[in-house]
Amino acid sequence: MRSIEVEVRNEEGLHARPAAQFVRAAAGFASTIRLENLTDARPAANAKSITSVLAAGAEKGHLVKITAEGPDEEDAAETLQGLLAGLGEPVGE
Repeated sequence: MRSIEVEVRNEEGLHARPAAQFVRAAAGFASTIRLENLTDARPAANAKSITSVLAAGAEKGHLVKITAEGPDEEDAAETLQGLLAGLGEPVGE
């Protein structure tokens, strides 16, 4: 199992568009992937479900944990960590 903690830097957090990008990327991996909002102490969400990712309520500045378990867990965790750095939208400093 591979876990990575990362701060959400996207100005709007994981709202619909970046959450959809995150879910599409997660769905490309065979591993089971969870997203947990550590800042709001919300339960871990299925990172391959748009509804679950949106319900995690990850906003700019929140600390989230990505956990991947499976044959491609290293690649999954690192790829998704990179996505949270901006998700193709303006990134706050």
